[in-house]
Amino acid sequence: MSQTVLLAEDDRAIRNALERALTLEGYQVMAVADGVEALAQAHRNRPDVLVLDVMMPGIDGLQVCRVLRAEGDRTPILMLTALVETADRIAGLDAGADDYVVKPFDVEEVFARLRALLRRTSPVGVGSAPVAEAPRPVPERFIEAAGIRMDPQARRAWRGARELELTRTEFELLELLVRNTGIVLDHSTIYDRIWGYDFGPGSKNLAVYVGYLRRKLDEPGAPQLIHTVRGVGYVLRED
Repeated sequence: MSQTVLLAEDDRAIRNALERALTLEGYQVMAVADGVEALAQAHRNRPDVLVLDVMMPGIDGLQVCRVLRAEGDRTPILMLTALVETADRIAGLDAGADDYVVKPFDVEEVFARLRALLRRTSPVGVGSAPVAEAPRPVPERFIEAAGIRMDPQARRAWRGARELELTRTEFELLELLVRNTGIVLDHSTIYDRIWGYDFGPGSKNLAVYVGYLRRKLDEPGAPQLIHTVRGVGYVLRED
């Protein structure tokens, strides 16, 4: 069975070229353009290995690493970076990355590093039968953060014991925030993930929906969950 690669790269030309090369090499490739979608894909369909660009808008590759490692996900991660300073590599390794390829790169080097990472996670003893792959955990039906519990399949959400009555857009906005709890999502990232395009700097559409959501989430005496980061965007956290 071919192994699955989750590729996150915001440069379309690099993403398309690497997706084609990996496919020809025999991998099944899930290619996305940003860190938000990378996390969503990793939660929906756990890959065998991730290839992440360090510099991506909204959520970058380092933040994706930190979130996955904080969740206990040990899937090997290969970073693509134009940053060559030692301090930058240390930051990536500290975030949870397993290896680096520096741009511009030779695709054969990417293949070699992926093979090495996959060998580490699927060891085979010399002269022995292959080690059986441990069954992967079934993805949890519910996602939870900051006292919010959501069932994406049934499109239901609760704060504590109270079920929230949400519109489709409100539900998708809350799910995005919950999946990225503690991470500041900028306006353009949220617009792209929820509506598919950015309405522009003059639009109040996002602020209106955040206001709707806050009114449904907030409870007397309970901490506010959705926080505004002026000039940047919004973050879900329980202070």
